[in-house]
Amino acid sequence: MNNLTLNVKILMLVIIGLLSLSTLIFFLIKKNNPSQNYTELWLRIRSWWVMIAILFLAISSSAKIAIVFFAFISFLALKEYLSLIPTRRSDRRVLFWAYLAIPIQYYLVSIHWYIMFLVFIPVYMFLLLPFRMVLIGDTKGFLHSLGTIYWGLMITVFALSHLAYLLVLDPLKNPYGGGAGLVLYLIFLTQFNDIAQYISGKLFGKHKIIPLVSPNKTVEGFIGGMIATVILTILISPYLTPLNFGQSILVGFIIAGFGFVGDVTISAIKRDFGVKDTSNFIPGHGGILDRLDSLTYTAPIFFHVLSYFYY
Repeated sequence: MNNLTLNVKILMLVIIGLLSLSTLIFFLIKKNNPSQNYTELWLRIRSWWVMIAILFLAISSSAKIAIVFFAFISFLALKEYLSLIPTRRSDRRVLFWAYLAIPIQYYLVSIHWYIMFLVFIPVYMFLLLPFRMVLIGDTKGFLHSLGTIYWGLMITVFALSHLAYLLVLDPLKNPYGGGAGLVLYLIFLTQFNDIAQYISGKLFGKHKIIPLVSPNKTVEGFIGGMIATVILTILISPYLTPLNFGQSILVGFIIAGFGFVGDVTISAIKRDFGVKDTSNFIPGHGGILDRLDSLTYTAPIFFHVLSYFYY
């Protein structure tokens, strides 16, 4: 952990403390209500321990190891997405190029080739995928297949790769947290926003915000989560980022707002295919995309806002 700043280490300890407190509360509740079934809740807590341990290990390692870790996450997310959507037999040869984009995109991150990182998938894969499909010659369902494959590549590889690029930004411009601090900051706030919106919705929710897509989301939950996220962003930004007070407020609103958009977008996909979770890869949580849905939107938006102000 020598590459981590003191502030990052403190936040890691705080997260471990919060998770330990949650575990203790779970056992107390279970002890006082032994007749109730808390299997799903325990699976969620146990999975959080595993996910936090893996994330901490990755960002505590070298930047190259962390980049490989995020590349693997993109691979799992893309694989999970492609298992949901209907594809034609002829698309199998196109999917090879979609998967090949993962190591190329993350290699661009590792060598800090910023311009190519920004345009490789949005431009060059956008041009390559239809050309490869044309060479196959199967025109039935051409546009539908092209759109679903390309969108999946954008959301699971391009969007999430911005997390990895935070690791290689100039550390001198953020001596408080470095790249690892920015990654942990974004993930922590995004997940906190999800939880805050859920709790606010349970406590105060009355008016549904998008009932046809996500019936459990409420206006009160969204507003309550946003307020809590903005406050927490203001509190921790000085210790992990170069953001000033006004910029911290802006980032808080961005994480809360776009985190919600990412969440309901993946919910719309699941509703389209009639599934509750994208998979059962993470016990108690569903699939990779169920856990990363908000980050698919907050990661690129936060990255570009931060880049605009400081990089």
